[in-house]
Amino acid sequence: MEPVLTLESSLWVGNKRYRGVLTGWKFNWTEVDKKNRDKKTISVFVADIVGVEDGRVYILPHKSAVDTDKIFTVFYVKRIRRRGANGVLWRLSRTQFSCPSRALRDQWTKHLRAALKTHSPLRPSSLLVFINPFGGKKRGRDIYHSLVAPIFELAGISCHVIVTERANQARDHLLKKDLTGFDGVVCVGGDGMFSEVLHGVIGRTQQEAGLCENDPAVALQPCPLHIGIIPAGSTDCVCYATVGVIDPVTSALHIIIGDSQPLDVCSVHHGNTLVRYSVSLLGYGFYGDVLVESEKHRWMGPLRYDYAGTMVYLNNRSYAGIVRFLPADPLLSSPRDKTRCLSGCNVCSRSTERLFPHTPDASSLYSSHLSQISGDSDGDWVSVEGKFRCVSLTCMSCSCPRSPLGLSPSAHLADGTGDLILVWDTHPLAFLQYLYRHTSTQDRFDLPFVEVHRVRAVRFSVLSHEEEDAYKEVGEPTEVEAIAAEEEDGGYVEDIRRSGSQQHFTEKLGGPPKATCAPLCGLCCRKAPTSSAWNCDGEILPFTDILCRIHGQLVRLYARGIEDAAALHGCNEELVKSERR
Repeated sequence: MEPVLTLESSLWVGNKRYRGVLTGWKFNWTEVDKKNRDKKTISVFVADIVGVEDGRVYILPHKSAVDTDKIFTVFYVKRIRRRGANGVLWRLSRTQFSCPSRALRDQWTKHLRAALKTHSPLRPSSLLVFINPFGGKKRGRDIYHSLVAPIFELAGISCHVIVTERANQARDHLLKKDLTGFDGVVCVGGDGMFSEVLHGVIGRTQQEAGLCENDPAVALQPCPLHIGIIPAGSTDCVCYATVGVIDPVTSALHIIIGDSQPLDVCSVHHGNTLVRYSVSLLGYGFYGDVLVESEKHRWMGPLRYDYAGTMVYLNNRSYAGIVRFLPADPLLSSPRDKTRCLSGCNVCSRSTERLFPHTPDASSLYSSHLSQISGDSDGDWVSVEGKFRCVSLTCMSCSCPRSPLGLSPSAHLADGTGDLILVWDTHPLAFLQYLYRHTSTQDRFDLPFVEVHRVRAVRFSVLSHEEEDAYKEVGEPTEVEAIAAEEEDGGYVEDIRRSGSQQHFTEKLGGPPKATCAPLCGLCCRKAPTSSAWNCDGEILPFTDILCRIHGQLVRLYARGIEDAAALHGCNEELVKSERR
């Protein structure tokens, strides 16, 4: 069906005459020559229009306006494809139109604004904004006020801004304060700030629904408040994996447009206690040891991760454990099917009906699924045990600038599953090959010591001392080595508690990795620890025995997934070059 014509007239841009046509869902202006022949046409979807202002208006770097009777300015989203970039940059573009009369100008602005309300009903009008002034390079406040706030004002969004002064302030505010009137929550910071907001939004929703988060079998209520991310931290993995670029303006425009991207969330329980929620990486072994080591060197800044990774790799550790997982339906998708979760992903779209069925027996089927996850019966659970270099569970690809395809390139954002990656004990050079493949397009799972499974739930437990003895290599540490290892225990405990991790870490963990005063000497002289720590989205968990369960589409972000740059038409690479100049 052809769109209904709303408005058409002659418009001028500079000295050139155009024929402007508003069709309700699209705004076109076509250049017309002196012989009334059509030339170049520019089309903008109404959904991509940010704002319409009377007169000549400029927004960045500072707002200025000159009111004239016959001119109006249209601000809209322009997509830019950068060479080598994972996603697409969004920029705020503007065009100033001149009309023959003021009456016609008022008619255009009235129709454009009405079209915005009709075709963009999900745009936020009121936002609660949390700014972390300490994250990353401590530029969160400046990024928001110089780049984001002017665009929000242009779009007519009112914002209540809170600059956080302590850890978990955003989470506590969301759990306790009145949130009436807010359409969404925006965090300006890194992954840590996002995690605070995530826990606050989920916790508040379950409180209002009367649900107990500590019950591993509870069906959590999807959260009505959307979450927006303005990247301003040292790590912005969630933003990169859901938008494709780390750019404050791009993220702000996604928020204004009212994009909605559902996101799976993994709950982590120890017994009948909720430990944390995770959306990106839940890692044991190598990734857990890297986080523990990096916490001792926070003074190094982001470089501490490179240093810690090198030290942990040289330590050459593996850990014995039992992994039990509940496989997902292999007919729906596979972690090795070479597909990518991009904007408009078919796998995630089909999963919505599966995750939220409306059939009469849907509740009984879902209850059966929950009892299967929480029950102790074997059912469809698969169990493996042995020594692992690392055990990882992720609900997204975990792509980042250093690893453009991420830990699991075919992971999906909203299909109700996670990817379980098991890296068995292997030669150090082979493990290095596995790590190196994360920086390239090579298949990281095409190695004999690596396996990956698409799962709905995972249980992990450390082997008992008797079971672990079966995996120990021949040769016990000497008495001198054992005494030296015992003397190192105290220093490690102090480092863990000093890093701000949860109390009783050592009591619950059982046997955390031990610090080494001389790392290279420690490679051959010290007794290997019996267990690692869990890295949950950059936080150390106080337990090793955990139950992980994937909650499909539990939260929604102001995003639309990674846009396929190769499929977009009209992306202007020259704008990127001009920006650099």
